[in-house]
Amino acid sequence: MARKLPPLNALRAFEAAGRHQSFSRAAEELGVSHSAISRHVRGLEDRLNVQLFRDLPRGLALSPDGAAYLAQVSPALDAIADATESLSERPKGTVTINSEPLFATKWLVPRLGAFTDAFPEIDVRLEASRHLADVARYEADLAIRFVHPGGAYPGAELISDAPLYPFAAPGLVALPLGEVADLLNYPLLRDRTNGTWGVWFEQAGGVALNDVPQFTWRMSSVLAVEAAIAGQGVLLVSAEVVAGEVAAGRMVQVSDIGFREGGYHLVRTEGVLRRKPVRIFREWLMAQSAQWRSGQSPP
Repeated sequence: MARKLPPLNALRAFEAAGRHQSFSRAAEELGVSHSAISRHVRGLEDRLNVQLFRDLPRGLALSPDGAAYLAQVSPALDAIADATESLSERPKGTVTINSEPLFATKWLVPRLGAFTDAFPEIDVRLEASRHLADVARYEADLAIRFVHPGGAYPGAELISDAPLYPFAAPGLVALPLGEVADLLNYPLLRDRTNGTWGVWFEQAGGVALNDVPQFTWRMSSVLAVEAAIAGQGVLLVSAEVVAGEVAAGRMVQVSDIGFREGGYHLVRTEGVLRRKPVRIFREWLMAQSAQWRSGQSPP
């Protein structure tokens, strides 16, 4: 018996519109006009004799029937895409990553060349932003965020939880450091809203908390690293994001005392790993970062 299937273009239009909850964003993803998406969806509704979307004062939303249909159609289209990709010896496609600026600039970008060399047919699109992309609505395939203790994102995986240590430009701090209090003789750079320097001095001992400078302002993490490289002060920063600067001789670790404050996590949905390029990038990322996770040997 022949399968009773609606037109594939109509299914693609509905599935994209359902994920984005927007005809405009679906049109942008598929490279067609807003009217084409609307026409395909309305034609599908007529064919199925059900209302897939509800019009709202601001935008639209899936109806209960539409939500149930989307839950089955999305995995089916993913499976078709995966089957198609498997016919090729090398995976092809696009992976969109939304990352915090510091991790993107100092850790990910320097390593992307190796990934591109290994998988030239995979187009990696990286955006650096403090705004977390909504992976559930496919604003990005993967998102990378620093998560403080007690924080959580559904479906997140730990990439790195390297300790924070004080780093500075070579020659700025007299090494080896004699007393912990000697660091108070140098500008202490601050890139976070919480009191990381107070925590560090408490861990290190030898300095009363009242003697730790009270900061009135901070700079972005990327600028703080550049300020430290320029010799403008000492910065508390997690070791993985400045590993490249240390290897290049632009920064040195000035103390072996450190503490963990949280870690970088990979935020994603389960369904996104059905796409082979995304799955390959995730596996590469986790392999590259393995040495920076708790329980692993230091680099």
